[in-house]
Amino acid sequence: MRRLGSILVALIVCSAPAAADDKDPLERARALYNDGRFDAAIASADQARLAPGRADRADLIAARAYLERFRGSGAPDDLTNARERLRRLDPQRLGARERVEFLVGAGETLFFDESYGAAADLFDSVLTRNEGLAADARERVLDWWASALDREARPRTDIERQAVYQRIRGRMQEEMAARPASTVAAYWVSAAARGQGDLQAAWDAAQAGWVRAGLATDRGAALRADLDRLVLRGIVPERAKALAQPPDVLRQDWERFKERWSR
Repeated sequence: MRRLGSILVALIVCSAPAAADDKDPLERARALYNDGRFDAAIASADQARLAPGRADRADLIAARAYLERFRGSGAPDDLTNARERLRRLDPQRLGARERVEFLVGAGETLFFDESYGAAADLFDSVLTRNEGLAADARERVLDWWASALDREARPRTDIERQAVYQRIRGRMQEEMAARPASTVAAYWVSAAARGQGDLQAAWDAAQAGWVRAGLATDRGAALRADLDRLVLRGIVPERAKALAQPPDVLRQDWERFKERWSR
C-alpha cells in the first residue's frame, strides 16, 4: 500500500466548528479532535455521553480520537477502545453526516484488524452514496478503498487477483474521467495495472499520471513522489525482467522522461 502514513488519515467528513464551546462538552470534544488534541477530545466525549441523548454522538467522536491515537502509537488498547465505542453506539441515532463518519471509522477499524475485504465494502458504500463528501474527503476514502482491496488481493490466486485489480483499475479510470485532478486515481490506475501484470499499461499510466500531476492542488508533488517509488521499486524491476533488459536501462528511460516533464 502506498504511503501508509498518508493513507491512514483521520476521519474526514466532520464539520469544523470555529472553536470549542466550554458550555457544551460534545462540541468541545469535536473541536479538540479537529485540533488534534485526542486525549482531551476523549475526556470531553466521556463527559458529553453522560447527557441524555448524546451518548452515541460522543462515542463516535471518542472512537475517531482512539483511531488517531492508534495510528500514532500502535497501542492495541487504542484500537480496542475505538472498536468498543463504535460497537456500542446506535447508528440510527446519528445524523446523516455522522452515519458516514461511522461507516468510515468502522472501515478503518476493520482495516487495522486486517479484515480488508469487509473494510473495502464499507468504504465502497460511502463512495457509492457520495453524500456529504467534499472532494478531498472523497479522495481519502477512495485511497482507503483501493488500499484495502490491494491488501485483500495479495494472498489470492492469480485469477482472483486479476478480478480485484480490474475492479480497482475500472473505478479509477471512471474517477479520472469525472475528476481529472484526482491524484488517488492517477496513482492507483498504474498500481492496479501492475497488480494485474500488465506492466506496459502500468508504465504508460505512471507517465500519464506524472503529467497529470500538475492539476493537483500541491502541483503534484505528493503524486509524483508516489509514482517515482512505484516505478523505481516495482514497475522497473518487473518490466526489466519481462523484457530481458537491464533495470538500469529502464531507470534511465524514466529519469529522462521526468526531466522532460518537470519544471
